[in-house]
Amino acid sequence: MDMIAALANIVPASESAAEKQPSFILKMADETMLAYGTKHELAAGPLDGFSARVDRHFAEHGDGPGILVGAIPFNPTHSAHLVQPARMLRVQGDHEIEGIPGLATASAPVMRVPVISVTPEPTAGAFGEAVNAAIRALEDTSSGLHKLVLSRCLKVRGARSFSVGELLRRLASDASASVFITALPDKDGKRLLIGATPELLLDKRGHRVVSHPLAGSARRSQDPAEDRAAGEHLLASAKDQHEHALVVQAIMDVLSPYCTELSAPDGTTLRATASLWHLGTRLVGRLRDPATSCAELAALLHPTPAVCGLPRQAAHAAIGSLEPYDRGFYAGAVGWCDASGDGRWFVSIRCAEILGEEARLYAGAGIVPGSTAEGEIAETAAKFSAMLHAFGLESEAFERRGG
Repeated sequence: MDMIAALANIVPASESAAEKQPSFILKMADETMLAYGTKHELAAGPLDGFSARVDRHFAEHGDGPGILVGAIPFNPTHSAHLVQPARMLRVQGDHEIEGIPGLATASAPVMRVPVISVTPEPTAGAFGEAVNAAIRALEDTSSGLHKLVLSRCLKVRGARSFSVGELLRRLASDASASVFITALPDKDGKRLLIGATPELLLDKRGHRVVSHPLAGSARRSQDPAEDRAAGEHLLASAKDQHEHALVVQAIMDVLSPYCTELSAPDGTTLRATASLWHLGTRLVGRLRDPATSCAELAALLHPTPAVCGLPRQAAHAAIGSLEPYDRGFYAGAVGWCDASGDGRWFVSIRCAEILGEEARLYAGAGIVPGSTAEGEIAETAAKFSAMLHAFGLESEAFERRGG
């Protein structure tokens, strides 16, 4: 039995069936975190004041694990959903996700739920029109916009409630991504955010801070020569390098005042997931004051230009006028922060919100001068592929249906 499964099965006899199943899972390359039950919830409020609420929470609630886990929504005026769990397990190293109570296991897999319908919102054509409107806004110097990130959604309906365990198992097959599931605000406690994100917003441990933004993408190929060419083309693309540089500079501008050292030791490199190439730059810094909390820095960074645009306020307003829905917790952040001020947050992309037999899958694309509607439609289609595969849908079939 894998270590995670062994530890997860050691539960107090007094716990209810619901408390014996994890409400939060974050599987990373170096650690897996499992949270069970809820001791306390973080007080509601906007991102402005997030750090102060976290500090106050730990000062007032010392009767549980000194950690908060959960998600931050895309819109900084909306409230994060973080809980202090009743029980927390942290297993170091890379482990299989199989065998966790309540999830599908290799020995007893849960069958994939048949999909009844997939409805795009907006349609590919309408999304292309929104992209063209964004390009016109970028070309209008009076708008002040330098980059805008637009998303689209697929509403998926299953024949019965989706199996979280089966979805997680399929997502975890991509070792390059951090797999997560977290409960979202819902009176019945059944609304979930699930995904496999390749993008680190912030990791803070004592003096050390790390961020690994991604921007600029290309679809991978099963043909080795074509795959290598796609990566090389992305690395040489002036448009994608420009888009990426805007994100990196914005993050460095936020972190620099807090750091005595801040650098990109490896420069901009290719980052591969199972389905996409990305441009990525790993930023490493040393804080002037190790007491600066992860919650404070995450609130300053979010939303980055990788999911919103530049300048942030103007881009956020444009997204509100061009997208037909509230993003909810898509393009937010998922992770944790503790009473010492440390924590780790990932950008919640390649994800879906699930409620029973209904799911909403999201994908976005960064628009800068040189972007085209056709290119951004293709990029979002490629970004849907990981989640479509998890739901038993192939991206090529989706594209043939005009999604």
